Amino acid sequence: MKRTNTDPKKLNQGRGTVGKTAVIGVKERESKKVKAKVIENTKRNTLHGFIEGTVEEGSTVNTDDFKSYEKLEGYEHRTVQHSVGEYVEGQIHINGMESFWSMLKRAHKGIYHKMSKKHLNRYVVEFAERHNIRERDTIEQMQKVVAGMVGKRLKYKELVSGVDGRLF
Repeated sequence: MKRTNTDPKKLNQGRGTVGKTAVIGVKERESKKVKAKVIENTKRNTLHGFIEGTVEEGSTVNTDDFKSYEKLEGYEHRTVQHSVGEYVEGQIHINGMESFWSMLKRAHKGIYHKMSKKHLNRYVVEFAERHNIRERDTIEQMQKVVAGMVGKRLKYKELVSGVDGRLF
């Protein structure tokens, strides 16, 4: 007997966006610093808001040809057309950010194994910070990590509780 799945989250899963959480990031080419975070959707206002809150006005912003990036004002906006197989056009590319996403996905598979939606932003921000200090020596990296922990506490109950406070 053939089973029919009517769960909308299971339909069209493949490499699509169904059931996935959106994450956005930028990488500054000179410093090679990354800033990334979870966002609630991929609508124009959300993406433009992140860029405007992260990137200095007047800067050059390179993106792929995703529609929501269109009409980005206050920046020199250049695109590569991933939709037609274009990944580099002279100095226009997003390879640095693509490399970061690739390393994050490898960390997901090899280190974390599962990233819940509830804690996904913690993983993304932590990984961006690791990326940003990767060229420092080990002692400096450890000092930076410890300094970032000061005044922060995540109790086990909060870690494992659901959104409404109930334990899973």
